[in-house]
Amino acid sequence: MNTLRREPLAEQAAEVLLERIRGGEWELGQKLPGETTLAPQLGVGRSTIREAIRQLAGSGVLATRQGAGVFVTALDVPEGLEAMLRRADIETVIEARIAIEVEASALAAERRTTADLRAMRLAADARNAQRTSIESHVDADTALHRSIVVAAHNEILTELFDGFAPRSRKAMIGMLRRRGEFGSDSDQLVHSRILDAIAEQDATAAAEFTRTHLLDLKASVA
Repeated sequence: MNTLRREPLAEQAAEVLLERIRGGEWELGQKLPGETTLAPQLGVGRSTIREAIRQLAGSGVLATRQGAGVFVTALDVPEGLEAMLRRADIETVIEARIAIEVEASALAAERRTTADLRAMRLAADARNAQRTSIESHVDADTALHRSIVVAAHNEILTELFDGFAPRSRKAMIGMLRRRGEFGSDSDQLVHSRILDAIAEQDATAAAEFTRTHLLDLKASVA
C-alpha cells in the first residue's frame, strides 16, 4: 500500500487516491472507505485525507453525498488537476531552496576560500555549456548551487540541500520541459551576479540575487 513521506501531504494524498482509482480499486459510482480507514493506509491524518478529497471533488473525480459518504464520479485524472499537482510540488521545492540557498549564499560570501571560488567558477562554466539537454542542464545547475552551499561551510545546510536534491531534480526537469526554454544568456547572467557577489564578499547582494532568482522561478510556474 502506498504511504506518504514528504510534504505537501494533501497533494500527495490526492495523487495516491487517483492512482488507486485508475488502477481499478474503486469502480465508477463506488463508495470510498472512510477517513479512519484511508488515513492509516496513507500514513497521514484525517484532515489531510479530507483536503485530498476536497481537491478531487473539485476536479469532478469524487463527490461527497451528505450522510452517505464519498463516491467515485470519474475514473480518469483530469489533465488540469495533474498540472496543478505538479505545479504545487515545484513551488514547494523552490520554497525549500529559498530557505536553504539564500542563507547559504550570504554565508558563502563571508566564508568562501580561493578553492571554493575556483570550484564555483568551474561549476558555472559547466552549467553554461549544458544548453541542449534539460536533464544535463539541471544536473549542472544543481552542481553549481551545491558548490555555493558547500562554500558556506555549514554541514547542516549541505545535508539539507543533498537531502531533497532528488526531488528538486525531478521538479526542475518537469518545470523546464513545460517551459521549453532553459540556459538563456539572461539566466547565465543571474548566476554570474551571484558568484561575483560571493567573490566580492558582499553577503547582502549574494543573498538578494539568490532570493530574486528563486522567486522569479517560483513566479514562472504560478
